Amino acid sequence: MSTTSQPSPGLSMEPPRIYVERTLALIKPDVLHKAEEIEDIICRSGFHIVRKRKVHLSPEQCSDFYSEQYGKMFFPSLTAYMSSGPIIALELARHNAIATWTELMGPSNSLKAKETHPDSLRAIYGTDDLRNAVHGSYCFTSAEQEIRFMFPDVTIEPVPTGNAASDYLSLFVNPTLLTGLTELCKQKPADPLTWLADWLLKHNPNRPDIQGKAIETLDC
Repeated sequence: MSTTSQPSPGLSMEPPRIYVERTLALIKPDVLHKAEEIEDIICRSGFHIVRKRKVHLSPEQCSDFYSEQYGKMFFPSLTAYMSSGPIIALELARHNAIATWTELMGPSNSLKAKETHPDSLRAIYGTDDLRNAVHGSYCFTSAEQEIRFMFPDVTIEPVPTGNAASDYLSLFVNPTLLTGLTELCKQKPADPLTWLADWLLKHNPNRPDIQGKAIETLDC
């Protein structure tokens, strides 16, 4: 006999929040003049720019940021290049932000990117393995660390798991989804997935809340 998970007795639920994955993007010194074009591509790829900062890092700061690369032959060239001029740091948010941004950037070597991923940012704006136009976090942990490095005041909320996730879904997602699926069965549209997506957009009572200072949020 199947049972539906119910909120824990006496549980006081916070206002609904939809947690959106975030990642860090850097626009490197030699393509700073192309920043507006790159940001436009980012926005058209479904990203939300949560924070933006133009900064000129010192060689010491670059060494700290790329500490995982310490000891590698290219490390001195990397820190010298990244401290050679201003960069733009962007905190990006969307579903599957890390994987999507990695795909949009393309291979780290721009010469290879031009052959295998000609539409990627590194193929379009990069010149070689070092001057490859953009940087991105490679996993969730590095994204957290790098966002905090570039935006020290940021607070990254944890994604609900276990009972908290079940309670959240039961209270704030399942009722709306069930109503939408019921209406879908009544309407029987030719393209049910697109119809349901449009319906959820129009009837969503829980607007995404990308945590952070609203005053710093930038519209694409």
